[in-house]
Amino acid sequence: MRQSLVNSESVKSSRMPLANERQLVLQAQDGDAEAFGKIYDAYMERIYRFIYFLVDDQQTAEDITSQVFLKAWSNLHCFRFSRTPNLGWLYTIAHNAVIDHYRTRKPTTALEDVQLSQPDYSEAVENEIDLAVEMKSIKAAMRNLTSDQQQVLTLRFIEGMSNTEIAQQLGKREGAIRALQMRGLQALAKHLAEKMVT
Repeated sequence: MRQSLVNSESVKSSRMPLANERQLVLQAQDGDAEAFGKIYDAYMERIYRFIYFLVDDQQTAEDITSQVFLKAWSNLHCFRFSRTPNLGWLYTIAHNAVIDHYRTRKPTTALEDVQLSQPDYSEAVENEIDLAVEMKSIKAAMRNLTSDQQQVLTLRFIEGMSNTEIAQQLGKREGAIRALQMRGLQALAKHLAEKMVT
């Protein structure tokens, strides 16, 4: 079994803000790859978790995460400090990369997802399957939301950010974030209820 890019210890530490972010960004804009490496180390896991929740599998999430940081490196000269910090810019790149992924994606099935029938099913396996089905339903329902609603709900419930943090990351007012969250949850609940009826 492949080891995940994210472990529980690093999830806790990745919530800490990068103290010298501005200095590192300026150094990276001057071509300092080591400074960009520190930005990568600080934010890679958060970007990966954000993407992983929006796509179908771990490998795709890893690939898109790599693309995000390559795109960030090659376009770092475009980044300007404003109300939106560097992490917000990375989330924007990640969100756009996920949209691009779904636009260009062809349906496939990974070999790991093909399960051969076995005579013995334990309760743990059934629970795991139920959880996977529920997550797939939630991910599918999330795709019916607006891109802003998807971003806000993912940052709120997957990243565990507060509305204030989300507003800061996305450069929006906190009231707008609360409204997006409320409308997104309502639309998500409605879509999931419709799915259960059919």
